[in-house]
Amino acid sequence: MPRRLFKRYMPDPESIREHKSLRFLGTLLHDPNLWHLNRHSVARAMAVGLFAAFLPIPLQMLLAAALAVTVRGNMPIAVSLVWLTNPITMPAVFFCTYQTGAWLMDVPARTLPEELTWEWISGQLSTLWQPFLLGSVVTGLVLGALAYFVTMSYWRWWVARQWKRRKKSRM
Repeated sequence: MPRRLFKRYMPDPESIREHKSLRFLGTLLHDPNLWHLNRHSVARAMAVGLFAAFLPIPLQMLLAAALAVTVRGNMPIAVSLVWLTNPITMPAVFFCTYQTGAWLMDVPARTLPEELTWEWISGQLSTLWQPFLLGSVVTGLVLGALAYFVTMSYWRWWVARQWKRRKKSRM
């Protein structure tokens, strides 16, 4: 795994623990899995980071950090994955999650008007929010679970490959 690359850009755990605005968290940030790059902590971070990324709520990074602490996943990776839904990608992602929710609820998906205005959104919000929220949660859960299993499988394959290479080089 490209561990050195990740470690180069990850913050120092000690500096985060000692940061004066985070001291109120006490020993919560002292779990080594929040900062180490191992198969389990990275896979958990991938799962909670992607789940939080697809939720249509403000402060997704705080949710990702709280979930990473809860499941003992790598916090910097979980928080950084939230930026998959940045202001540029958010409209397309949320449109897809709405379509998914409408399909799951078996309701016809609304088509967007030529010009999207706040008046149209506020007028349609009562019919749009349920499929949108359902699609967001389901998409986050499915992609989070998929990311967890893909990360675990890929990491296992990578380690086995490295072992085979080392074994071959010794002969």
